[in-house]
Order: sequence, then structure tokens, then C-alpha cells
Amino acid sequence: MDKQIISISILGVGARGGEAYGRYIYECKDKFKIISLCEPNEFRLEKYGEAFEVAEENRFLSEDEFFEKKRSDVLLIATLDRLHVRQAVKALDLGYDLVLEKPISDDADELRMLVEKAKANGRMVMVCHVLRYTTMIRKLKSLLDEGAIGKLISMDQTENVCFWHQAHSFVRGNWRNREETTPMIMQKCCHDMDLIQYFIDARCKSVASKGSLAYFKSENRPEGAADRCIDCKHRSDCKFSAYTIYLEQWKKDGCPEAIPYNLVTDVLPITEEALIKSLRESMYGRCVFACDNNVVDNQTVIMQFENGVTATFKMEGFTARGGRDFRFFGTEGEIELCEIEDRLVLRRYMEDPVVWKISELVDDLGGQGEGGHGGGDHRMIDSLYRIYFSDKLNASSSIECSVESHYMALASEKSRLEGGRLVDLTEYRK
Repeated sequence: MDKQIISISILGVGARGGEAYGRYIYECKDKFKIISLCEPNEFRLEKYGEAFEVAEENRFLSEDEFFEKKRSDVLLIATLDRLHVRQAVKALDLGYDLVLEKPISDDADELRMLVEKAKANGRMVMVCHVLRYTTMIRKLKSLLDEGAIGKLISMDQTENVCFWHQAHSFVRGNWRNREETTPMIMQKCCHDMDLIQYFIDARCKSVASKGSLAYFKSENRPEGAADRCIDCKHRSDCKFSAYTIYLEQWKKDGCPEAIPYNLVTDVLPITEEALIKSLRESMYGRCVFACDNNVVDNQTVIMQFENGVTATFKMEGFTARGGRDFRFFGTEGEIELCEIEDRLVLRRYMEDPVVWKISELVDDLGGQGEGGHGGGDHRMIDSLYRIYFSDKLNASSSIECSVESHYMALASEKSRLEGGRLVDLTEYRK
């Protein structure tokens, strides 16, 4: 019997739909076939249409034309945040199973509606909480479930956004303005909210939060700074200089076609001329103190869960490194994980520590693997194939699981905007 192939369409072929998922899906020819693409950017549509060998008649600039009929088994929606629910509803009504980029929505009514729509249609909605699929996260979860530190009492989690990533995505980039997308605690940190409730294995009861846009504001602009870094007298000494981050660092790295450089220009192969053009014309060339950003650059959340466990979470845009840090505290020991240092440590009381290298962890899907988010991007696609023909309604990151992280993020932002007051999550689960 021939191996079953899942046909896939992709709506939005940018950094996520085109690069993070699309290229890997295309490479897995024994599992998937990309049937059609929809993308309003004509250059990207042609670029990825050619790269993924999609026939010209199955490439669509118009969303309305694309949705005239069902075109494949699965639709991957990787568009901007505000479009997700509207497009997901259209897709479910046509009979698609969905892989849906996060965040889903920052509207609690839309979240509840989409859960019910998926149930009513009997369709899979796998949300791209890709970190759940990494060996790092699965190892942490297994230690907690096995009682390695006894009863879990509390945990701390930090999202080290890294200074250049903060500037790229949340000051200059697509997710800089909460009115155009979603608040940062939702867009960037619903991954973290999802992991926290996944580890604690209970619903969040209440949250309180503080945070602000502390630095990336016009009043902190250096004297004489230009609107664009390429024209600025500070371009070689400013830590957030687009000229340094995107052009000089690209040269130092050996001129790779990799993140963040392939996000700044659509031209491949990447050239110095293409990057300079982007620095002069695109949003990524702007001074970080002269943008229309209004999302926070730091935020802290305190959470109480229904099983009595407490958690703190910190999103920090002022770090020299990326990655996440975790600490778990239990009645018989503690667990510490530092992603950037490739280290996971179990310390049971009055016993020698047990140390693992994160990069050497394996599970039933193998090691960390390649791809973004510690291999999570590719491993989620692997998991999609593994469950699709047998258990697709019970994906680890199903929409039923994922909406809890969104409720936590919504409540956290509400608390922050209201001066840190305690917000009960029951109002989001009506």
C-alpha cells in the first residue's frame, strides 16, 4: 500500500508560511504535497510558487478567489494576526483541517466562537504553539509528570526577547503596534502562557501584571539622529542600528540567507544592494526612536492556578541573548533550564545534581533537530503527519488547549492597562 500523502495549501507565504513551515513541508515529499498558495504580495507569490513547484493556476493573489472552493486536505494559515479568525471560519466552512499560526485572536468572543465552529464541523485546528513539540519542553514535562521534584509548588519563566529581536519585530516590524496586530504579551508570549499552563496542568485562575514601553520612545532619541539608520551619524555606535544589525552583521556572518536578513528583503540570493535598498525604503531601516510602535518592551505577570500552583512570567526586551529560562520548585527538589546555555539541571534535595545538555535530548521524534524554535517548527509538521490519519482531533496544540494561553494573555494585558489589578479569568470563559 502506498504511503498516504497530505495535500496542503498555504495562505500567507512570508517568514512563517514560506520559510519556517513551507520549505520543510515541501522537502517532505513522502508525506506532503503543496497544492496551492495565496499571498497578496506578487513577488512572494511567484518566489514561493516557483520554490514549491506550485502550478501558476494554483497561485492566488486574491483571497476571495482562493476561497471559492476547497483545494487541499489541510490549510496552513500564516497571515497577520488580525486576519486569522475570519480566514479560519471561511476555511472550516469549506471543510479544511487547519494549521493556524498564533496568536489566534485578541478577542475572547472570537476565540470561543472558533472553538465551537471547529467542534461543530468536526475539523482539526492545530495552533502553532511549536515549542510544545521540542525535546526540551517534552523533557521538562516528563520530569514534572514523573514527580521528579515531588509536588510542584511554583515556577518562574523568562522570555529573553534579545535586544535586536525586540527592535526588529516589536519596534520596527509587523508587531510594533497593538492596534494593527495584538499586544506583545499576546503576540510574542502566548507561547509562554501556553507552556506555563501546560507544565502546571491546570487552568489559570487569576493574574496581575505590570509593564511598559520604557525605552523605545521619541524622548530617548539621540541628538541629531536621522529618521533612517543608514543616514545617521550614530549608525556605527547605536546598539539598535539597522545598518549594523542587518548589513554589517550580515557581512560578518558570511552573507547567509537566514534570519533576520531574509526577513528584511525578499530578494534571493540576498545582496548588499538589496539590503541597502531595504534600509532606505522599508520599515526595517527606521530609527527605533522614530517608529509608530506602542507595544511594551518589558512586562511581568503573576499567576494563580486552579490547583494552587503559582507562577511568575517575565518578558524582557533588554537582553544580550535570546531563549527562555525556567525554574520549577517542588516539595522534593527543583529544576532549572537555561536554553542559551544548553543546560537542564535536576536538583533533588540532598542528592547530586543531574545535568543534561538540551542539544543532546531525544524522544520518540528524535533529537532537537533543525528549524526554528529549537526544532519545534519542523517537529510540529512531523507531528501533524503522525496524527492526521488516526488522531487529528487530539493534537497537542489543539485549539481547545491553545485558547487558555490567549485568555491568560488577555487578562494580563487588561491588568497591566488597569494598573496591575487582579483579573479573574472566569470572565473570559463565558
